[in-house]
Amino acid sequence: VQLVESGGGLVQPGGSLRLSCVASGFTFSSYVMRWYRQSPGKERELVASISSASGITNYADSVKGRFTISRDNARKTVYLQMNSLKPEDAARYYCNVLGGSRSYWGQGTQVTVSS
Repeated sequence: VQLVESGGGLVQPGGSLRLSCVASGFTFSSYVMRWYRQSPGKERELVASISSASGITNYADSVKGRFTISRDNARKTVYLQMNSLKPEDAARYYCNVLGGSRSYWGQGTQVTVSS
């Protein structure tokens, strides 16, 4: 299993970014995909998830209405569209999939929100 995130960067408050996570090594379309984030001194936090078949989404209260998770099963990619970014959204963002008893993570992509 390999997960490769991209799309992070420096953005001003109120700006937008779209993160991508390309997956390989498993049947992508069959698994729930999740985005987490972690900032220094804080625990890793679940940001959003999307189910496999029906595409049902769930979000942390802190990002509802601003972030959108989506997936393209043909491209084996999950996205996180982040709008109206706030300084408190700054973190390293990780893609995640649970496979049996194991939890797989990418290397993460850094998001910095600053003027």
